[in-house]
Amino acid sequence: MNKILEKIGELGIVPVVKIEKAEDALPLGRALMDGDLPIAEITFRTSAAEESIKILNRELPQLLVGAGTVLTVEQVKKAVSAGAKFIVSPGFNPKVVDYCIKNSIPVTPGINNPTQIEMALERGIEVVKFFPAEASGGLPLLEAMSAPYTGIKFIPTGGISLNNLSSYLSYNKVHACGGSWMVKPELISSGNFSEITRLTQEAVSTMLGFEFAHLGINEENKDKALDSVNLLSHLFYFPIKEGTSSIFAGSGFEVMKNQYLGKHGHIAIATNDIRRVIAYLKTKGISILPETAKEDKGKLKAVYLDQEVSGFAIHLLQK
Repeated sequence: MNKILEKIGELGIVPVVKIEKAEDALPLGRALMDGDLPIAEITFRTSAAEESIKILNRELPQLLVGAGTVLTVEQVKKAVSAGAKFIVSPGFNPKVVDYCIKNSIPVTPGINNPTQIEMALERGIEVVKFFPAEASGGLPLLEAMSAPYTGIKFIPTGGISLNNLSSYLSYNKVHACGGSWMVKPELISSGNFSEITRLTQEAVSTMLGFEFAHLGINEENKDKALDSVNLLSHLFYFPIKEGTSSIFAGSGFEVMKNQYLGKHGHIAIATNDIRRVIAYLKTKGISILPETAKEDKGKLKAVYLDQEVSGFAIHLLQK
């Protein structure tokens, strides 16, 4: 898959932005980055779109900027010339799509029926926009419509909100979701960029779904681990479950049979999507320890970070 499209999938949410004044572009871009979502789809619905893309591309190179509501080849040329890294269209315009493919420009055309999906597949397109998502039938329609097709993923847009974001993203054929609830035009025009940051952070937090899973405690050997687990069980009636390298007391305590990562042990954090968490944490300068990764059927299920908190390593778990 194209690297730009891969990045969109890692980020998981695409803010769909309508800007009336180009001078609002830079504070809008900064608000998104402060909200931990370094991406913006600037729609070609206003005369400020082209200049806004230029400003964001020049001033915030770390922000992934694309152009949305692109209806003509001429708009594609303007958007790309301004610095847009990807093109999004509301429908499937063969002229626009074919031009982008010919010129190696990442494009996600809009679809809402099987015929359009097959038009995309015929052209080798791997990601399409499902639009308007909710008005077309929402997730039930997408699941039914996409069932016969492999090798293609979807970016539902239109009616996506904090309330249904997780439901869409939980479907394995959804690549990312597009939405404007965190970048409403009235928030931009009124200069309420702090609220945009808050709403963006809320969206990212909802998408990642962090939850405390359990506390890991390092012991010197199996006998000491058993002593600790037996005490927890005796005091609090926690059931004991022994594994190869550790013993659980209930679901909240994992006692390691030998010293492992972390001075004292580890804190396990469960998430909706480890892949997206890794991309998210990378922007904060935090990496994973690849040698600790555990997979199941080719999918990452657990991994440690190269970060400790008060002597405890951090262990990410896929829900």
